[in-house]
Amino acid sequence: MEEYHNPVLLKESVDALNIIPDGVYVDVTFGGGGHSKEILSRLGENGRLFAFDQDPDAQRNIIDDSRFTLIQENFRYISRFLRFYGVKKVNGILGDLGVSSHQFNEAERGFSTRFDADLDMRMNKKDELSAYQVINTYSEERLSDILFHYGELRNARALAAKIGEERKIEKIVTSFRLKEVLQQFLPKAKEHKILAQIFQAVRIEVNQELEVLKEFLLQTPELLDVDGRLSVISYHSLEDRLVKRFIKNGLFEGEPEKDFYGNIDVPLKSVGKMIIPTREEIKLNNRARSAKLRIATLKVKK
Repeated sequence: MEEYHNPVLLKESVDALNIIPDGVYVDVTFGGGGHSKEILSRLGENGRLFAFDQDPDAQRNIIDDSRFTLIQENFRYISRFLRFYGVKKVNGILGDLGVSSHQFNEAERGFSTRFDADLDMRMNKKDELSAYQVINTYSEERLSDILFHYGELRNARALAAKIGEERKIEKIVTSFRLKEVLQQFLPKAKEHKILAQIFQAVRIEVNQELEVLKEFLLQTPELLDVDGRLSVISYHSLEDRLVKRFIKNGLFEGEPEKDFYGNIDVPLKSVGKMIIPTREEIKLNNRARSAKLRIATLKVKK
């Protein structure tokens, strides 16, 4: 099996699904299969689990179980592919967002600031857009927007201008070269944090992560059966904000319309409070430090 992280908030996120033995469940971020194995361990012989993962590497972790089906596609297409398998309603959906430890640790994928590798960052290796194109072909204005919105970098304009200046002389091909180009903006004490924000911004753009998340969330109310559960783990504020707002308002921005009595009609309702990992889990798995789990269920119309 490939080297994947210990699943974050494993028990909590699967408990959140309130599993019924003969139910139908979906793990939209299969990766190393940790969450999927836990779900299967709680299902009876008539239960079903569908998992999504667009990364071909995940295929190596496929689970040999007649109740399990791995769909090698982006989870933005969840409804379409479940319909293909004759599934219209499910009892629970679990998502563990972001990049897997395996992807970070594969130097040649270009996700990590620790390795010198070609600027790639594609979760799906078949996609055309890579980090190289974002860094070398996007206008400075567009680059600045990405660094500001997705990396939450206040000096996004200066960073984009420096990249624009340097790429005119020579294309920026590798992660270490990008780091070298931006060295003046990386004070020793904050170097790792700022680089992580820059890489995060480019990665989100390459993989359209926020658009994918929005498309996925919009489909969940139609897919969930009565009492169905949605369990989502996010790792940065941009993702968490979208999940939180959608559960609360059924929207990603603005406020929902109120009826004559001041009530709002939203498809989901929150279950319990946001859950974060224990200190013990963070000690064992550093990746857990920024994780937030939010749980929702379908709102029954009166």
